[in-house]
Amino acid sequence: MKKVRIGVLGFASIAQKAIIPAIKDLPEFFEFIGVGTRTEEKKQEIINSGFDAFVPYEQIIDKDIIDALYIPLPNAMHYQWVKVALESGLHVLVEKSLGCNLKEVEELNQLAQEKKLVLIENFQFRFHSQLDYIKDVLARGILGEIRSIRSSFGFPPFSDSNNIRYQEKLGGGALLDAGAYPMKLAYLFLGKEIEVISATSTKQYNSEVDIWGGGMIKQINGNEFLQFAFGFDHFYQCNIEIWGSLGKLSTNRIFTAPPGYSPEVQIETAKGIEKIQLDSDNHYQNMLIHFWNCTQSQELCEEEYSQNYIQAKLLEEFKIVSNGK
Repeated sequence: MKKVRIGVLGFASIAQKAIIPAIKDLPEFFEFIGVGTRTEEKKQEIINSGFDAFVPYEQIIDKDIIDALYIPLPNAMHYQWVKVALESGLHVLVEKSLGCNLKEVEELNQLAQEKKLVLIENFQFRFHSQLDYIKDVLARGILGEIRSIRSSFGFPPFSDSNNIRYQEKLGGGALLDAGAYPMKLAYLFLGKEIEVISATSTKQYNSEVDIWGGGMIKQINGNEFLQFAFGFDHFYQCNIEIWGSLGKLSTNRIFTAPPGYSPEVQIETAKGIEKIQLDSDNHYQNMLIHFWNCTQSQELCEEEYSQNYIQAKLLEEFKIVSNGK
């Protein structure tokens, strides 16, 4: 089995705490090469953490060194560095949101498709077995016909007031950082033919960016819909509720169930309330194995291009509807 040599661009917290450890725990799939950074100061921090460091970014974006690049940079930097990586012939895994607008995503998608390269926007919750269990419940008809789906994702204020998520120039804001998650559920449960039919977004505290919002996504040729809410500076929420003609399913860690955590799904029907403790899972490793599989399959790549486009389209529609245009 051919190992994929992979590097990381930037030493973000998620890279340090989740993705790099997951890569190193999959030695049959990946060879971890190191981390690209922009400064000598950061280089020393990376070296002190036990990893090889490359300064500046361009030093690691080299097909002779790596086959794939993971990019956890701020949103506003995604387009530039994803494009550089793809043009260099590298497969790319990038944190959400892939781009700050639909035009950027369409261009990156087209470039990846032309070069037959992987381009995945990282929503690791897609690969948690919890999601498979929920889909199986729906497939077995336990809830009957689906009437509505609701999801909320929001969290308390960041301790650092200068956090990149509060900065407009870095592509911050609650929509791209938090709202993107429940919106992703629309594709997973409602299918590809969907559109945003209502949206609201709010700035507050003299913020540069949107702090909270919500809306509704509906099937274009069907009746099922998803209501969602999101925000920074909130009481923590990370849930999904699926309401059907025969019952209701809910769970409270749909996006952020970490390795070692056993999610609990609650199902309510006329028979009563059942609480099911699911097995723990490592969605980071599962996501990376899917990424590796995509390097071996253009068909899987095409599915990811489709998901990239639909997610970006929904985000663009949300902005248009919330602005009343």
